[in-house]
Amino acid sequence: MNIAASKPIDWTGAKRVSLALQGGGAHGAFTWGVLDQILADGRLDIEAISGCSAGAMNAVVLAEGYLEGGRAGAREKLEQFWHSVSDDGTLPGVTRQIFQFMNCGVSFEQSPAFFFTDLLTHYASPYEFNPLDINPLRDHLHKMIDFKKVSACTEIELFIAATNVRTGKVAIFKRAELTVDHLMASACLPYLYKAVEIDGVPYWDGGYMGNPALYPLCYQAASQDILLIQVNPIERTELPTTAREIQNRVNEITFNGALLREFRAIEFVNRLIDEGKLSDAEYRRAFMHRIDGGHRLANYSAASKLNTSWEFLKSLRDLGRETAVHFLDMHYEQIGTRGTLNLREAFSGDDLLRTVDA
Repeated sequence: MNIAASKPIDWTGAKRVSLALQGGGAHGAFTWGVLDQILADGRLDIEAISGCSAGAMNAVVLAEGYLEGGRAGAREKLEQFWHSVSDDGTLPGVTRQIFQFMNCGVSFEQSPAFFFTDLLTHYASPYEFNPLDINPLRDHLHKMIDFKKVSACTEIELFIAATNVRTGKVAIFKRAELTVDHLMASACLPYLYKAVEIDGVPYWDGGYMGNPALYPLCYQAASQDILLIQVNPIERTELPTTAREIQNRVNEITFNGALLREFRAIEFVNRLIDEGKLSDAEYRRAFMHRIDGGHRLANYSAASKLNTSWEFLKSLRDLGRETAVHFLDMHYEQIGTRGTLNLREAFSGDDLLRTVDA
């Protein structure tokens, strides 16, 4: 299903934006759908992309496809990539079995493999239960992605986040230096895999310190507009009560923490510019926008992030397309003139802040 408008589109007036892509395992297929619709629609021109984990993979695949065939090439490459990692794709049978086991088996919480791996990762580290550091995804990414082409795609800058294990700080890798190791570092969950070493420095998943990192887009991209594609819910109304629900919620809060801090920093600078306390000649206002899957995506369990069913991935893709159409219909005119995401509301709901503002 292609939701893009069927009438010819004039791309000459496309508005330039930067994209920020969250990680979230199989839920990255929602981001694939959003990207597919943006590329098909043609009214937005992508200047730069910041991403981590699954968001980083979407970014790199898009860049390679764009070099090969422009917007159409990027769309085709994204579909090839997601189909390849699905249970209907090109991973060899034995490799897929290892991959599924190392990623908690199949997609459902009731799976014996899920329970076993969940228990194992609570009582042993990957240095103990995976001493050979087996990760079939590395070889698959190496086959699927031509990093020389990614490096050559100068039309789109990339910023891939990982977490420096020793310093606890975010590391940002740029397009020209990217290898499969940088992608694996950005997606390295420490309870499943050994830290990925690059030039002697160990790295874990970028989501801990930048999911995704926004500041490279503020400092190193010309466009003021940043469009966040968010797959991890910030708020939940229900109280987690089981051990797994509590752990999942802690993970969501942890992986959104750095993003909320960047929301606060951007809102602070924007407000000081509005109040005349900072010069807009020296400081740049950022226009923040967001596309997320709302309750429809949030209602999927954390285990569904491991669901490689092609039908499931396509359903997330279609949700991403649908959501992108709605966003563009509602907010396209505001892009380039103001942000459409209420940053204050996004990062704070406490009464203290409202009291201070009053």
